[in-house]
Amino acid sequence: MSIPVALPDLAATLERFGSGFLLTTAGERIKVVVVDPVVEGSSLRVSDPGGGTRANLASNPVLTLTYAPLTPRDHALIIDGTGRVEGSDVLVTPTGAVLHRPASHASEPVADDGCGHDCRPVDSSGSA
Repeated sequence: MSIPVALPDLAATLERFGSGFLLTTAGERIKVVVVDPVVEGSSLRVSDPGGGTRANLASNPVLTLTYAPLTPRDHALIIDGTGRVEGSDVLVTPTGAVLHRPASHASEPVADDGCGHDCRPVDSSGSA
């Protein structure tokens, strides 16, 4: 489940999380690197994620940023977007974000919306 959100909503949510994982791909191999994106206008800047990541983005600009739950059984943050290489950095344009966890981790009943998990859009208060 991926729900488009405005960058200001995403920025408030990102403040709650630490380092994330940037996933890119080219061909059959997925590249994963640890990153600390910084909000910059309507983008996220990832400082020097490495040559493999930049090479992947040159052939396939689609990427995903993921953040582990802050506490066990809490929501993870998943951000979909596209990336553009700028020097040694990558500028990410987010296209969607969701707070996600398996239904089995929920502390209350999960809505039967077809997702099958406890997914929540990122809202302007930065909370689930």
